[in-house]
Amino acid sequence: MTEPLRLSKRMSELGLCSRREADVWIEKGWVRVDGKVVSELGSKVLPSQLVTIERQAAAEQSKLVTILINKPMGYVSGQAEDGYQPAVTLIKPENRWAEDRATTQFHPTQLRSLVPAGRLDIDSIGLLVLTQDGRVAKQLIGEATDVEKEYLVRVQYDRPGRLPENQLLKLQHGLTMDGKELLPAKVRWQNDDQLSFILREGKKRQIRRMCDMVGLKVLGLKRVRIGNIKLGDLPVGEWRYLDTDEGF
Repeated sequence: MTEPLRLSKRMSELGLCSRREADVWIEKGWVRVDGKVVSELGSKVLPSQLVTIERQAAAEQSKLVTILINKPMGYVSGQAEDGYQPAVTLIKPENRWAEDRATTQFHPTQLRSLVPAGRLDIDSIGLLVLTQDGRVAKQLIGEATDVEKEYLVRVQYDRPGRLPENQLLKLQHGLTMDGKELLPAKVRWQNDDQLSFILREGKKRQIRRMCDMVGLKVLGLKRVRIGNIKLGDLPVGEWRYLDTDEGF
């Protein structure tokens, strides 16, 4: 017989919400197991049991926003550190992209629990996702994520001539980081000094460290796509909402 597991964990596994949201909904009596309301935190269920949420929970979830920002250099993705401001401080009405087609109206409450779903180094620019929705965060940074992230990387080879083909192949597959072999990546030249990287993982400063291993110095790094969402024409320092018909 399959072991029971915490209801909040099961709800997260089913993609209904994040564990934190699940605990709130359980306390409010918005969760049913096999048709019966379960309001006690720590309750356990079997995988075979049917878990449903009340319409109040669905309505609350529909208000959660996900924001896309073109992060400038000099801003950190998450908490403020070493005197540098977090990207969330740029989320204000005057910085909203004039061409944002979403009908969502900005309200300061949208800044509550708005967290980065993935990081982008302080000295990197481009697409950063900030979300209140635990489902989006799990999709982009959960253990099982395989969402592609695409980067344009300006580089300089620190040895005579050009980067040998066998070193480019190494960037694609064969490098080890933190004692673990990296997943295969798609790496190709865009022009004489710019590479395109497409990764399905995101270790800290991964691209810079990969380049260093083959003798390339990174002069500039820009994230241009996450899954199906492209940076497009979104100006540096401006933001827009992820619209209802968009998904990663």
